[in-house]
Amino acid sequence: MFAWPLFSRVPPEQTVQPPFLFLILLPVVLVVALAELTEGGMDARVLAILGVLTAINAVLRGASAGTAGIELVFFLLILGGRVFGPGFGFVLGCTSLFASALITAGVGPWLPYQMLAAAWVGTGAGLLPRRVRGRAEIVMLMAYGVLAAYAYGLIMNLSSWPYALGIMVPGHEGGLSFVPGAPLLENLHRFGVYTLLTSTGSFDTGRAITNAVVLAILGPAVLVVLRRATRRVVVERVVTPG
Repeated sequence: MFAWPLFSRVPPEQTVQPPFLFLILLPVVLVVALAELTEGGMDARVLAILGVLTAINAVLRGASAGTAGIELVFFLLILGGRVFGPGFGFVLGCTSLFASALITAGVGPWLPYQMLAAAWVGTGAGLLPRRVRGRAEIVMLMAYGVLAAYAYGLIMNLSSWPYALGIMVPGHEGGLSFVPGAPLLENLHRFGVYTLLTSTGSFDTGRAITNAVVLAILGPAVLVVLRRATRRVVVERVVTPG
């Protein structure tokens, strides 16, 4: 869905509207949530935790505001997906970005792309090897946080790049705009230079460093808290003789 302009072939005189992703995204979120509920993977307590983490993430994103790539929304999303699984991570990614957009008035055509990209970040965290524990787990999550930061920036750039016209970057000769109908390799080359010069070395790197540092500092404590929250309370009836 992010790369659809690269593969569309439309005559110059025609206009193509992007897919209305909300019509696809929201039913997917609903299906994932219902599947988790049906399989017992998301009980009432986990749903409550989902609401709390969504609210915290919304506030954190509004507070950090992405200045210089410093975004605090991803570390909690990664830890939530790690503890509660890929389905929880997917839903948390969608709800976190949606709630934060409502708080910051950041609702726009870019929001479905942000929600889906964040959902993939949470899903990926839930798919990491489960047996890794201790310091190795924190190192693994830090490495994933760095990788996810660059991947998020890359696909978000891809979602907006086709609509940015007349892109000229100082120090680079020629335009970097998307050219409808151009060969795939030519557009990929333009996009690669565009994202490298405008995002990879600045915002994406700031986001990657933020993820790694926050996961290293807060990761162990937050993991303990979230794992305690997953333990179910077992009530046993004890029969006293006599």
